[in-house]
Amino acid sequence: MPLHIETPLIQSRQLSQLSGRAIWLKMEALQPPGSFKIRGMGHACTEYVKRGARRFVSSSGGNAGLAVAYAGRAMGIPVTVVVPQTTSKRAQELLQLEDAEVIVHGASWQEANELALSLVGASDAFLHPFDDPLLWQGHATVIDEVARAGLKPDAVVLSVGGGGLLSGVAEGLHRNGWGQIPIIAVETEGAASFQAAANAGHAVQLDQINSVATSLGAKRVCEQAVKWSQEHTIHSVLVSDKSAVTACERFLADHRVLVEPACGASLALAYEKAPVLDAFDTVLVVVCGGATATMDQLRAWSAQLA
Repeated sequence: MPLHIETPLIQSRQLSQLSGRAIWLKMEALQPPGSFKIRGMGHACTEYVKRGARRFVSSSGGNAGLAVAYAGRAMGIPVTVVVPQTTSKRAQELLQLEDAEVIVHGASWQEANELALSLVGASDAFLHPFDDPLLWQGHATVIDEVARAGLKPDAVVLSVGGGGLLSGVAEGLHRNGWGQIPIIAVETEGAASFQAAANAGHAVQLDQINSVATSLGAKRVCEQAVKWSQEHTIHSVLVSDKSAVTACERFLADHRVLVEPACGASLALAYEKAPVLDAFDTVLVVVCGGATATMDQLRAWSAQLA
């Protein structure tokens, strides 16, 4: 059995009325580890065990690391996760709750990732947060489930960090014969590595990330995301941190689910009636999740951005 669950697909009455079109939500925030990441990580971990892996090593203190830790505990495989010093205590506690060994190292993900790679032994598997074909294959199951449910949207809205979800959704659309359905790729203004890459035609390294949506904080997207931008219709859209945080607050009130600003960025398009939606009658939003978000954080961000 897969390690992820089949998540609810619901039409949001609030967002549909507000935006003047049918807004459907794929509720990935309800996955056991809190985000869509378990789809790809679960698939990759299962495959690596088949290849003989006896330990998983990862370098994410966020949703990807939590998904690896969850998969490892479920499969009885030890997990080591290297996180940067900026990783919140809550994230570290959640990793430890899944019985992962947590190593804090470096000021950035890049430094943590370098140490993680150096720890990988002959019988270990390294789980990259977003750049692995096995992840994209797993993430594509989001679209498989939508197709099985009988809903064919006019567009799919999702948030982009490193490009793993984007690559998976594009793969899912094509393998279900939906290659003509456009993707609306949303980033916050301080973390727009995909837009930079799409404009340049190749991956671009951002100098810095300046956004509260830390899960979108990959300075460089994977090459596969750039490839899809050249082969599939993808609309790149930016929203402000304030829009993303406000959308989280409104979504909590409307649907009783707390998500992080990286997810709020996508929801903001419907809440703010973004012009990019005007051409579409039925829109699917991937509610990607965010296990480390807290009400205290949300209040603090809201006050900071007011």
